[in-house]
Amino acid sequence: MKTLIHNDWQAVLGPEFEKEYYKRLHAFLKKEYTTKQIYPDMYHIFQAFEWTPFSKVKVCILGQDPYHGPHQAHGCSFSVLPGVKLPPSLVNIYKELQADLGIKPVTHGYLEKWAKQGVLLLNTVLTVRNGQAFSHRGKGWEQLTDKAISSLSARTEPVVFILWGRSAQDKIKLIDEKRNVVLSSAHPSPLSAHRGFFGSRPFSKTNAALTAMGEQPIDWQLPEHVAAAELNNDGGRQNGVI
Repeated sequence: MKTLIHNDWQAVLGPEFEKEYYKRLHAFLKKEYTTKQIYPDMYHIFQAFEWTPFSKVKVCILGQDPYHGPHQAHGCSFSVLPGVKLPPSLVNIYKELQADLGIKPVTHGYLEKWAKQGVLLLNTVLTVRNGQAFSHRGKGWEQLTDKAISSLSARTEPVVFILWGRSAQDKIKLIDEKRNVVLSSAHPSPLSAHRGFFGSRPFSKTNAALTAMGEQPIDWQLPEHVAAAELNNDGGRQNGVI
């Protein structure tokens, strides 16, 4: 069995990599990466899993598919690389963070600090064509990420699931709400943020839930300055998934 994720997620998801749906997905991606501009690059498709091991996940922020603009996506939902202009959804996330906890927005969108504290930044679809949102939807990624979500839900230690928007909320059927905490609201996109995302206070609610579980709350304050060289390539550069 090929090692694609270099921590305990490999044991959780490894059997999926041997199934027919993933073999079809792999063949599709091989052609896509050869013939089109695909994001993120193949070495960072599983970055969210690399940064936040299965046993360390305390919070799961569920996104849809990666940003489809140049230099944005690096394998973690809502996060962008240092030096990249903040996407509108992330601008709104920062606005709500400030309204909720009084944390002043930083000028970058690199969310590594959150991930390293146990915040899994997971998209339901892990790749996308340049300029074509949802272009890799329905190709097999959903089956893999559904397995990740359901495995977290069944874990002994509960998880706070943050579901922004209808696509994320559709995954609630995979989550045992008796054992885990689910926080749902509108998506932070400018098209929907004013319909229930603003004022939802997900950050303070998450920390209250973690405290009630006996877990350390998340320090949502990001460092003001990060360097592009800080991107952790452990595992990714050793063998791309394609």
